[in-house]
Amino acid sequence: MSIPREKWGTKLGFILAASGSAVGIGNIWKYPHMAGQNGGAAFTLIYLICIFVVGLSIVIGEFALGRKTQLSPVGAYLTIAPKSLWKWVGFLGVASAYVILSFYGVVGGWIMNYAFLSMKGDFELLSGNPEASSQLFNAFITSTWSPLFWQLLFMFICIYVIVNGVKGGIEKWSKIMMPTIIIILIVLAVRGLSLPNGLSALTFLFKPKFADLSASAIVLALGHSFFTLSLGMGTMITYGSYLKKNENLLSSALWVIGLDTLIALIAGVAIFSTVFALGADPAEGAGLIFVVLPSVFPEIPGGQIWGTLFFLILFMAALTSAISILEVVTAYFIDQKGWSRSRATIVFGGTITIVGVFCSLSLGDNLNITWFLGMSFFDFMDYLSSKYMLPIGGMLMAIFILKTWSVEEFLREVYVGMDSKKISSQLVTILLSIGALVIAFIILNEIVEKLFGSPIIG
Repeated sequence: MSIPREKWGTKLGFILAASGSAVGIGNIWKYPHMAGQNGGAAFTLIYLICIFVVGLSIVIGEFALGRKTQLSPVGAYLTIAPKSLWKWVGFLGVASAYVILSFYGVVGGWIMNYAFLSMKGDFELLSGNPEASSQLFNAFITSTWSPLFWQLLFMFICIYVIVNGVKGGIEKWSKIMMPTIIIILIVLAVRGLSLPNGLSALTFLFKPKFADLSASAIVLALGHSFFTLSLGMGTMITYGSYLKKNENLLSSALWVIGLDTLIALIAGVAIFSTVFALGADPAEGAGLIFVVLPSVFPEIPGGQIWGTLFFLILFMAALTSAISILEVVTAYFIDQKGWSRSRATIVFGGTITIVGVFCSLSLGDNLNITWFLGMSFFDFMDYLSSKYMLPIGGMLMAIFILKTWSVEEFLREVYVGMDSKKISSQLVTILLSIGALVIAFIILNEIVEKLFGSPIIG
């Protein structure tokens, strides 16, 4: 007797969970930094166009494939195209999730440590001294035991949520964390804008600077529009498989994209209003989070509170993404191998954690693991997944709908739960074709840069 498939309890729960998957660490720091340095509102405009041209159709495609088959990626492709090679695209998604979570859990641990340091008031020693902050961060990530402790704690929480199931774990905690992220971000943004010179953040982020909008900036916007939506690793297929048949996929996808973008924009205001108020360098990129901000928060009245709140929402953003990634791997073993949820989660959450241990150790001198590309194991796993595995998965998804499933069958599934059934199949074909071509170009651009030292554009 087969066990009935788990379902989302409410549409809101599904939207918040899917949005939580999309809203990760990159939304909090990566998008604001890219927008500020590449044309401000001009970059944002290109980014939004890319989201709707490239991202929307693939998001809906993954939702539709999951709901149609009621299976995770491998089973979904097998159902629509049995006795074909398409199942390997599903395996690519599962493998991508495995690779990503191995290093993502390490970063999640870093964030938890920094939330703890802020709560204790340790940032006071870094006040106005980014050099000391940089030394602290480098000493922490290159040490042996401290990063491992925080990584293990982060992964334990992630495994705990997934063991409790779709409704009792993922949906329950997404309903708590996603509204909390939004509320605290708004509070931080208002606080930042109230600081002297804080309003400069609005100019930095939202004033169009078309002179800074280069061809490489457009490619950057294309790439980020794809990666920010957790596409290509089967997350949205898996989440879509828990949907009831009467859910409107188009409106759900628009809500997910809208929340993802809104949180990125609010995060930009919250971060850069604080940075400009204290005269720090807004061009620090990744270092902004772990180096600049810990030295800036102590200079603000109540900085211990604001710093703790910031790293708290960063932790929740990391966790909502991490649980969606682990669910892809877990769902595969539940669907295809008949494992129990607890067994699949604990076994593969554990093995991912072990791989993550090597990712963490590769950053220090104790276990200097490097690969043929001349980078640490941590950086290699990040590079492999973000530059190749995810975009290839997304590109093949678009091709799958165009060539195997067919746009007509795809739309037939999309129409279920919709009042209006007037989506142009020609438009869908065009958007999916553009999406596949854009992603193919991004991959080609990266390969050319690696082979010849200079990309086609960039």
